[in-house]
Order: sequence, then structure tokens, then C-alpha cells
Amino acid sequence: MDTLKNRVKEYAQELGFDLVGITSSESFADHQAIALERLREGLMDGLPWYTEARVRRGCNPEEILPGARSIIAVGMSYHVPDEGDEGPVGREGRRESPGDGKVARYSWGDDYHMVIKEKLKALVEGLSRRLGRPINARWYVDDGPMLDRAVAQRAGIGWFGKNTNILTRSHGSWVFLGQVITDLEMEPDPPLKKTCGSCVSCIDACPTGAIVAPYVIDNARCISHLTIENRGPIPVHLRPLMLDWVFGCDICQDVCPVNRKAAYSEETAFRDRRFTSLDLVNLLEMTEEEFRERFRNSPIKRAKRMGLQRNACVALGNRGDSTAIPALSSVLRYGEPLVRGHAAWALGRLGGPEAAGSLELALSHEDDPEVLVEIEAALAELAHSPVSKSPKGAP
Repeated sequence: MDTLKNRVKEYAQELGFDLVGITSSESFADHQAIALERLREGLMDGLPWYTEARVRRGCNPEEILPGARSIIAVGMSYHVPDEGDEGPVGREGRRESPGDGKVARYSWGDDYHMVIKEKLKALVEGLSRRLGRPINARWYVDDGPMLDRAVAQRAGIGWFGKNTNILTRSHGSWVFLGQVITDLEMEPDPPLKKTCGSCVSCIDACPTGAIVAPYVIDNARCISHLTIENRGPIPVHLRPLMLDWVFGCDICQDVCPVNRKAAYSEETAFRDRRFTSLDLVNLLEMTEEEFRERFRNSPIKRAKRMGLQRNACVALGNRGDSTAIPALSSVLRYGEPLVRGHAAWALGRLGGPEAAGSLELALSHEDDPEVLVEIEAALAELAHSPVSKSPKGAP
């Protein structure tokens, strides 16, 4: 029995990690080949930082930490129960008001980077004290070069789902992953001998068709990418398919059978929820100072204020609620160009005389060529389908 490995696992669990596995520091050659192929095929478009050099470095732990011997892989659940105190419950257990947009479950609580990095640092420092010698180590959440899912899979924490998420027996896919590359010599854990079998629920449920094949994601079509990492306009043909998601997306996880009995998180930073949904009109009216203060310790800040406002416009256009027309009209007049363009699209979706009037007024004073294209396209859509674009509830 590997006593050192047991001590490492027990201490990691004491610190609050739900899952702990050990793998070697050998290269991840197979995963490197797959990642490079995806990159060359354009499936990682929109992530300029995801380069071949980064992939090669992240698949070779000993390049990151000379003298590395083992990798400690950890998982922490962010799955929180519905507490029954915030209004009617939706299909996914989310409590929303009619004017709210959806946010991915991982962003409901505190920023996981800070929470997990603090615990990983405590793990290394605590092990050094317990073993009576300094441990040479590097640790990451998902902000380093390591292929975190490849590490988790090889360490036996879980298996790859067809949506490319790591699925675990106890906590489903609702887990954050972390790794500690270390000079400790430990016996590796075996990978799990489990797969998704013939299930394709996630593939069938993805509204944008981002899961182009089992275990293959087209990043440019993924709602999570479109609402968070993407800094430019959202492709027009994808906007109607994004429904009312304003930060991330959980659809492929919500339908996954493995997640039906997933255990809940015990971490207070994730259980003390702040953002299970976001008021869409409020997002449009939010100042930069208000944005920074409200989302100060939240993963949601990654989308930036302008990104959230762009996303809110798309969600409002898809919701079909004409009461949002005044807010969209105001943004069309005074917002940043990126937001103005998406507000024009939303007004075209909502339709009716008020929306048309706002678009025609904007056309007379707009000087940004890209926004002008959006306004003209919205007016053309209204002209060609006046009945289907009449205000919600109108005859």
C-alpha cells in the first residue's frame, strides 16, 4: 500500500476536495495529438491564447516542473441544491423571474479560481509541513497550460463525456478540476473503465449544434464561448439558438443522465448563492462602476460589462417580450457600438411600431458602419414579416 499517496488523498479531502486521484508526470501524448488536431481544424477558433506551443507545454509536465514525478488531480463540486426561497422553479431547478436571463451554474457563487487556488496552495504547504520537507510543486485550476480534463481522466477522477466534460460517479460533471504537479513519487491510480455508452442526450440537446461529433466541440458554436470568451459580435445565425443564456450554458449538463443523482457541494463559497439568474433590463442599464462592484468576486466578471449587455440584448430578442423595447431603444441610442448592434437585432425580433420607430430614428443618426448594417437588417426583417414580428400579445 502506498502510504504517502493515502496521506496526500486524506489531506486533500480534509481541505474540502470531493475527488482526489494520482497520475504520473509522463507526457500526455495521445491528448496532445488530439488537441493539436482540433486546433488545426479550426475547432478552437476564438481562443487566441490556445496555441500549439501552449498545448505542447501543457502535455509535458516535466517541462513545467523539472523533476516532476506525480500529479495530484482534484475535483470539487459546485452543484448546489434548490433551497425553495426565490420564486417558481424552472425545469433545470433554476428560480427565475420572467425578465431574467440564465447563467451557468458554476457562476452562481464565488469565483472558483480564488477558492480552489487557495486550497491547492494550502495542500502543498500543509503536505510540506506534514512530510517535514519542502515540496517542489506547481498548481493550476483552468488558467494554466495543463490539459486539466486529460489529467483528471488519467488519474481516475472521471471519464470523458461526449460533451467533452469530465463525468464523475459521485458528482456528475458539476465539478471544478485542479492539478498539482509535484516531485513526490506516488503510485498512479488507474483510469476508470467507464464510458457514456450509446447515450447521445447532450448531442441532441445542444441548440447550436456545437457538439459536432461525440467528444468533439466546435468552440465557435458553443453558447459558453459565445457569451463569455467571444469579445465581438455574435454571429447572426446563432443568436436565435442561444435562447436566454447570458453567461455560459448548462444545457448539455442538465440533460446528462449521470447528473441526475449528483451529490451536492459542501463548499460554502458555492452554496452561498448570489447569481442564479440576471435581470436583463438591469444589465442594459448597468454602469461600469456598478458592474465592477456587483460582480467583484464572481466568475461573471470575465464576460465584461459590454459582453453581458450584448448577451442581454440577444436574450431579450429571443424572449419576445415587448416590454423590453424602451430599454433596448435607449441602448440603441446611447450604448457602445457592439451593444447597439445587438440591440437593433433584438428590436427587429420584437417588432411592432415602437421598435420600428426606434430603429428608424437610430438609422438617421448612427455613424458606425457595423451598427448601420444591423439596423438596416432589422428594418428589412420587420418589413418582410410584419405579422410574425408584431409585439408580444398583439393581435
